[in-house]
Amino acid sequence: MKAKVVSKELMIPFIMITALFSLWGFANDITNPMVAAFKTVMEISNAKASLVQFAFYGGYGTMAIPAALFVKKYSYKKGVLLGLILYATGALLFYPAAQFEMFGFFLGSLYILTFGLAFLETTANPYILSMGDEETATRRLNLAQSFNPLGSILGMVVASKFILAALESDVRDAAGELVFPTLSVAEKATIRTHDLAIIRDPYVALGFVVLVMFVIILVAKMPERKNADHNIRPAETFGRLFKNKKYYEGVIAQVFYVAAQIMCWTFIIQYAENLGITKATAQNYNIAAMALFITSRFISTALMKYFNPRRMLTFFAIGGMVTTTGVILIEGQLGLYCLVATSGFMSLMFPTIYGIALHGLGDDATIGAAGLVMAIVGGALMPPIQGAIIDLGTVGWLPAVNFSFILPFICFVAIAIYGYRTLTVHKDA
Repeated sequence: MKAKVVSKELMIPFIMITALFSLWGFANDITNPMVAAFKTVMEISNAKASLVQFAFYGGYGTMAIPAALFVKKYSYKKGVLLGLILYATGALLFYPAAQFEMFGFFLGSLYILTFGLAFLETTANPYILSMGDEETATRRLNLAQSFNPLGSILGMVVASKFILAALESDVRDAAGELVFPTLSVAEKATIRTHDLAIIRDPYVALGFVVLVMFVIILVAKMPERKNADHNIRPAETFGRLFKNKKYYEGVIAQVFYVAAQIMCWTFIIQYAENLGITKATAQNYNIAAMALFITSRFISTALMKYFNPRRMLTFFAIGGMVTTTGVILIEGQLGLYCLVATSGFMSLMFPTIYGIALHGLGDDATIGAAGLVMAIVGGALMPPIQGAIIDLGTVGWLPAVNFSFILPFICFVAIAIYGYRTLTVHKDA
């Protein structure tokens, strides 16, 4: 008899933890378009505006290891609760950030918010893996991760319909040029106050939603880790992890994956703007990309019942290389369609790399999960580089925004190499 993906006894806890995947998906994808929004309203460069991603994903790199140590010392449930408190705190700090109208304050708020997300991801991913047979662990995580894009697409819709569409700093004249840079200092100040309040409100509302989720988890009965070792011996654990090539190569692959995802979803707006499309309309292409991502995630999860996840990872990475080649070399609408199509190939990568890298780690999985969450720092490191390339205007005969997608292409090459090595070098691990 084949093991079930989720047993009846664990269905309610599984659903509750899976709901958290949607919560951080919302935060991720309401924030990506804020790079373009802050660039205009604060009158800064693409490279400086990309510090939004540096702060957001830098929080993961800072807090992943402390989160893992906390969870190992105490429990999954306490890790989730602390994560939700930090998440809510960062979101609610958007209110004073808007009052002071300081870009740095917004960055600090995002940094604290992602302390919470680091706790949630470090806890929720291995928690889901532990909720059943190890044979079905990767499928179970892919199933849970399938609900992450539902939060993501809601975040994109809110960004498009309630933030970007309402920004007065993005109003254009009949020729399609921004009006905001031509206004007087006083007029700009009025619009800036209005637009920062527009950016603020969804985050503050999100903070209250997260607090409600905190109360629900607090009173719920959640499963504990079986035969868990709560003693913290980080030196021994890290020693074993660093000797595990499949694991640490998985961490490197995850760095490249998250970097590719964030770059493709952040700079789709700049790519579309280069074609004369407004921010709000450009965000609709991001929504289409996410819809494709969700569809592909559910389909690929179902296909894992019949195909080796490691082989699927390899082929999907090659698909990403093909579509990003189109993004770079094809100018115009077709290049934009290639960028949307890239999301279909990215869909299975994060949970599949995660599941492969953690497979067989036993009690080291809690600390191992932290390394994979720290890998999300890839989303902090590469977007500013891509933003700096875009600021060049042109690179050779290509628009710089087209050429900048050489970075996601390189990322997919690295992921394809990891997928191939898991099929050959690490096939028995």
